[in-house]
Amino acid sequence: MNIKGFTKTTLLDFPGEIASTIFTGGCNFNCPYCHNADLVINHNLMDSLPEENILSHIKKRCGIINCICISGGEPTLQHDLLDFMRKLKELPLKIKLDTNGSNPHIIQEAYENNLIDYIAMDIKNSKDKYSITSGTKISLANIERSVEYIRSCGIDYEFRTTIIKELHTLDDITQIGKWLKGSKKYYLQQFVESAKQIKKGFSAHTPDTLEKFKNTLEPYFEVVSIRGVD
Repeated sequence: MNIKGFTKTTLLDFPGEIASTIFTGGCNFNCPYCHNADLVINHNLMDSLPEENILSHIKKRCGIINCICISGGEPTLQHDLLDFMRKLKELPLKIKLDTNGSNPHIIQEAYENNLIDYIAMDIKNSKDKYSITSGTKISLANIERSVEYIRSCGIDYEFRTTIIKELHTLDDITQIGKWLKGSKKYYLQQFVESAKQIKKGFSAHTPDTLEKFKNTLEPYFEVVSIRGVD
């Protein structure tokens, strides 16, 4: 696996669990507001962390850490992702996958082989603005396939959107709600500016606006919550 970062302990990345997070290099999206530019456009210049060292550290901490979050970049681009998941499952550990949903066949194969316990899929925007927000031409059909599979397969999951003042309007939020109607959990994530952002010039909506978005979405989901606002 092309591992570019490793957080040994986190209480944030796997709901209700003490976890470690692995960051893979490379992404097929180029979201201009992304705060992990190194992992998206400069990952080939970054040192890779040896897989065996990561696995050795995790094995020693099993019992303290019983969950692993695999994030990115976009992890489903890794050709050996499923093999790596199998190694984690042998320890054994729960696995959460963070994904943009562009490779539904990988999500399906991981779930059908009992390699994944929780999935968090980023929903970039309403369908009409998906390519603008993801910074590249995307296959919306693949995004929709991932959404439908995640909702129907039985896995524990969440959908989430990082909310940008310049990219997300109330109408966009309403369209997302209509698209994902009946889903379990949806999180509005407050945008936070980063020094490693791909492109500058973006800002956060006010907490009051996020609360308005939340109220708009509540009829469509079992759970709607805001992250990143104190």
